[in-house]
Amino acid sequence: MTVDTKEMLNKILDVVSGIDYVKPEDIPDIDLYMDQVTTFMENHLASTKRHEDDKILTKTMINNYAKNRLLPPPEKKRYSREHLLIMIFIYYFKNILSINDIQKLFGPITEKYFKSDTDRDMNYIYSEVLDMEKSHIEYLKKELVRGYHVAENTFPDADPEDQEFLEIFSYICLLSFDVYAKKMLIERILDGMTPDMKDPSSSKEKGKKAKEKT
Repeated sequence: MTVDTKEMLNKILDVVSGIDYVKPEDIPDIDLYMDQVTTFMENHLASTKRHEDDKILTKTMINNYAKNRLLPPPEKKRYSREHLLIMIFIYYFKNILSINDIQKLFGPITEKYFKSDTDRDMNYIYSEVLDMEKSHIEYLKKELVRGYHVAENTFPDADPEDQEFLEIFSYICLLSFDVYAKKMLIERILDGMTPDMKDPSSSKEKGKKAKEKT
């Protein structure tokens, strides 16, 4: 097995640099029917698919999200721009989190920011997170390079014909450990969230009752 490590590393960095995302300006301001929603998601997130026949979003998925209270119900069978923003978040979350964890995390967001009367709405949430993640890409690329060089130094005494494969195996193990550790950390954070953190309306209600007593 012969691998051009420099070429492989460049391909890895190209993948990270080319991570696609749905730009806020690409999201329509008109309400869409379900078929239009699935078409929109398929067109704008196609580059994230591993296989050509993978589905980004289906009608069954949308119905399940609504059933599990991850997604507010549509109005007259139509989904708003804010519905689309929530579905984009769910699309990325579902690859690493359970439905229950997504509901726990996103419930307070939809409770306070979905159809907000202020400019702090779902567009505000999406734009802030998107800007943060875009600024993180260069840091992520440096971490990937550092990890790649760490993996290159493993198995120095392996048989020469196995060494390249074992280095790639090490790199995959390192990346997998990173995913595992971060997933576990996310779950611990979610498990440690207080009721007030999970439901912003509960803290408002407490404040309201406190005022009534004074």
